[in-house]
Amino acid sequence: MKGPVRSGETSIGTEKESALHQALKFRYTGVGGTTEHSLEGYVCDGIRDDGEIIEVQTGSFGPLKKKIPVLSARGRVRVIHPVTVVKYIELLDEKGKPVYRRKSPRRGTEWDLFYHLLYAPELPLIPGLVIELALVDVLERRTNDGKGSWRRGGASISGRELAAWRGTIPLERPADYLRFVPFGGNDEFTVKDLAEKAGINIPLAQKTLYVLLKMNVVERTGKKGKAFLYRAARGKTPRRGAGRKNGPPEPSGPADGLSGRNYQASEISSASRLSSAKRSVTARRSSK
Repeated sequence: MKGPVRSGETSIGTEKESALHQALKFRYTGVGGTTEHSLEGYVCDGIRDDGEIIEVQTGSFGPLKKKIPVLSARGRVRVIHPVTVVKYIELLDEKGKPVYRRKSPRRGTEWDLFYHLLYAPELPLIPGLVIELALVDVLERRTNDGKGSWRRGGASISGRELAAWRGTIPLERPADYLRFVPFGGNDEFTVKDLAEKAGINIPLAQKTLYVLLKMNVVERTGKKGKAFLYRAARGKTPRRGAGRKNGPPEPSGPADGLSGRNYQASEISSASRLSSAKRSVTARRSSK
């Protein structure tokens, strides 16, 4: 295993890290901390001089389900998750010469967290864990080499860099996730209501409520037509350590109708179901 490395130094095994990942790692580890530190069979991104363990997670939280419970048993853990508010795209030719730079029309928000927390929905219940959203602007460099996704016109992503720092949103305890319930304590709401209130799309609202339901931040109160009704949980104050002793439990399955990749099915409105059925009938007629 790799030993500790002083913050600011390089380490074997970090070559594949993006410049964005490295910038966040060194920023949070601090001058007096160490990076690429071996601990309990894992290599953590850093340990601050006050003993706080730093992990930078730019993608899904799923890979952390086993690692974080082990690290948190040794001390406070802070997982840094970057949210790209503004993305600038720079296209390079095969020789590395800039072709153009443009600003992506998509703007990221704190709600994007739930795209990544979906497959580890009870991770925030682990004692000693803080999830901190780092709001940043990012420069994404692409090389026009014909090897990338067709969605990018064949361009490959050659790197992501920190372009600007906007601030942070630390989520230190499960109750902090009530910021994602923009309704009064007695107000009932559906997935559609949340999407409209938060200004997000229906799929993201579904993911958000799936995670918040697993965390006991919200509860179901009944149905309005075929849509489930939710409200901020009563008598179920979000608390840490609610999962299994050896880590956050897996999604419980069909008990709440939201299991794994099938979580969306139970939240589709009757209008969406009808629209899907009509498309299916049309497709069958067209194939005849």
